[in-house]
Amino acid sequence: AYLPSRAEYFPGFTSKTIIICVQIWLSRKKLVNLHAHSYIDMMQAMIFAAGLGTRLKPLTDRIPKALVRVGGEPLLKRVIFQLKDAGFTRIVVNVHHFSNQITDYLKVNDNFGMDIRISDETDKLLETGGGIRKAWPLFDSHGPVLIHNVDILSNVDLKKFYQMETQDLLETSASNTEEPPLAARLLVSERKTKRYLLFDDTMRLVGWTNIETGEVKSPYQHLDPKKYKMYAFSGIHMVAPSIFPLMEEEPDKFPIMDFYLRNCDKVRIEGYVKNDLKLMDVGKQETLKEAEEFLKELK
Repeated sequence: AYLPSRAEYFPGFTSKTIIICVQIWLSRKKLVNLHAHSYIDMMQAMIFAAGLGTRLKPLTDRIPKALVRVGGEPLLKRVIFQLKDAGFTRIVVNVHHFSNQITDYLKVNDNFGMDIRISDETDKLLETGGGIRKAWPLFDSHGPVLIHNVDILSNVDLKKFYQMETQDLLETSASNTEEPPLAARLLVSERKTKRYLLFDDTMRLVGWTNIETGEVKSPYQHLDPKKYKMYAFSGIHMVAPSIFPLMEEEPDKFPIMDFYLRNCDKVRIEGYVKNDLKLMDVGKQETLKEAEEFLKELK
């Protein structure tokens, strides 16, 4: 039987050219895989623990929200161990309210055997966006960072969420398309609320709305919320290195969600829906009482 040569499959190319192209493709594939492994080996996260915890008063009149106990353990410890069990090796914790209590707690526990670094906002609370930007030098600047609120309890597979982001980041950087780079991905759900993030059919963020007041925030003029998918934010998200050049134009103190909404037309900010999401915001007194039962559901 007649078998065509490699060159006959690719008219206009010599066998030598085809072999060189294949070698380049294999080398590139190997390089991307190596980068993926290096990112996975260096999983990093930030825990927002600088808040004043005003909804948890009077408890937070004497301790920071991060050290409020749920099921016998501080919220901070629960989030740290969820990250540790998922394979994260570096964590940055930002501090402000009773900051010395948090740093002393970590020191006494020898950082739970992890690389835990402090981003100190004692002098000035920088809000979520400013907090991320201040903490950025404490991370490996080549990899994405998982962001997790200290008062969130959930059944999220953080390792899967992070590795999915890493793969998307690599595929975006390796491609030559004109699609904006992946800057962030937000974990969202169909939870009932007054305030929703708005996404197009590709799950790209386009805006925000308050369905009670009718307020809309978006870089796109005359956006009609009814034409888009509405999801509630979970307090868990990922930021990629590509987002930080845009942050240089921001003031010291700014909320990350407002930043996302101002820039979602410039970079790709996506939503990821977890259909079986179990999540509780333990940032207020009424949910604090329900949290122990919720922890039993997560087991």
